[in-house]
Amino acid sequence: MKNFALPVRFGIATSGSLIAYFLILSLFNLHVNVFYSLFNGFITGFGIYEAIKYLKIRDGANFNYRKGFSAGIVTGFVATLIFTIFFAFYATEINTEFTGELSKVWFKDYNTGEGILFFTVAIMGFATSVVLTLTFMQLFKSYK
Repeated sequence: MKNFALPVRFGIATSGSLIAYFLILSLFNLHVNVFYSLFNGFITGFGIYEAIKYLKIRDGANFNYRKGFSAGIVTGFVATLIFTIFFAFYATEINTEFTGELSKVWFKDYNTGEGILFFTVAIMGFATSVVLTLTFMQLFKSYK
């Protein structure tokens, strides 16, 4: 568990940034526009990059691809899980009209439930985490 303390901390910080960004967008009623969620990738990417970079600095010569990859995946997955839980809480408890507003804009021809929306948010976060971790590890891997 000691090996995952650093990525979990970065994941919590990243999810805090994602939540803050979402709440700022909601102040201006821009959270229903899905195009603003593209910036979530930059926030998640920054958290993953910093976790891998910090781990490489901390471990020095002992850093390897497996350690960096697992740090990036854990960081992204923790951030995604926490943000998805917040998103579900926000949509069901804080702003109950949110899913209705979102479905008017994006899902007008489909009869989808809230579960599919939350599942989609989670899958998008997990996919983003895997792709960004693989991308950043190309920068950090050592050629021996």
